[in-house]
Amino acid sequence: MQTTRLGLIGFGTVGTGVVRLLQKNAGLIRERTGMCLELKRIVDCHIDRERPVKVAKEILSTDVNEILEDPTIDVVIELIGGYSPAREYILQALRNGKHVVTANKALLARDGPEIFAEAEKARRRVFYEASVGGGIPILLALERGLVGNKIESIRGILNGTCNFILTKMEGGVLEYADALKLAQEKGFAEANPRLDVEGSDAMHKLVILSRLAFGGESDEMTVELKGITHVTQADVRAARAAGKKIKLVAEATTRKGEASLRVSPKELPLDDPLARVDDEMNAIVVKGDFAGELFFAGRGAGMDATASAVVADLVEAAKQLNRSRAE
Repeated sequence: MQTTRLGLIGFGTVGTGVVRLLQKNAGLIRERTGMCLELKRIVDCHIDRERPVKVAKEILSTDVNEILEDPTIDVVIELIGGYSPAREYILQALRNGKHVVTANKALLARDGPEIFAEAEKARRRVFYEASVGGGIPILLALERGLVGNKIESIRGILNGTCNFILTKMEGGVLEYADALKLAQEKGFAEANPRLDVEGSDAMHKLVILSRLAFGGESDEMTVELKGITHVTQADVRAARAAGKKIKLVAEATTRKGEASLRVSPKELPLDDPLARVDDEMNAIVVKGDFAGELFFAGRGAGMDATASAVVADLVEAAKQLNRSRAE
């Protein structure tokens, strides 16, 4: 049985979920894949913090070089988020001959082309299913299931925080500020929610989807961005009176080599599949020239959903390693 050794950078919410999944379903993964995923090292700034999983103290460290410079570690999992030092860690891991799994949507939206070029140069891969849609395998669908289709458009609800807020405003009582407070109390919104409510998080995900779906046609992008901070209860009531719902919709199309990306609140008719997606759920509608419209939905964030996508990528990375070893 082939063993793939993993190094985890970032032991926060998602990192904890990944460890929990690997511990709980290790036997299932071995049975289905014939592979063993061994977590060799975990690096975090706060290794003494209490977490709902137990790990051996000897695999915990605050020194990232114990992962990046360890020749026995095959795959680096980057779950610290943000631009720096995550970017430097990913690039160094690739240069040191390691595959990378990441959920870092902001970094990939900004620096994806550079990172993927470095991966190609190093003959390694960056796996990033968890960067868009939580547990929804949308990147896999675009990369494999729809590989024979020209993708004509993408439309989706890509931010669970905004969708939760708008759903609660639909109840007819809560104004935006009250719905945001409720989202924060339930853990669906950060203390500083700007990236979510101003639409940037959804745009990061849309950029990633567009690059994969449209390929070279997305080299040039026009972007329009508007969040939900100015949506009022009066707006919601007016939409409801017209038989519609307000949703933060991310949509992308391509024409003559230029991709057009837009994230903004939209009034959707009630028979629109996206109008039926409530609370923290995400959904994506992809239109292919042969497959037609396909609808994907699921939990778009959270410990378990994102961990599911990360571990799926770890299995793909392990398969890639095994193929390389067999050559």
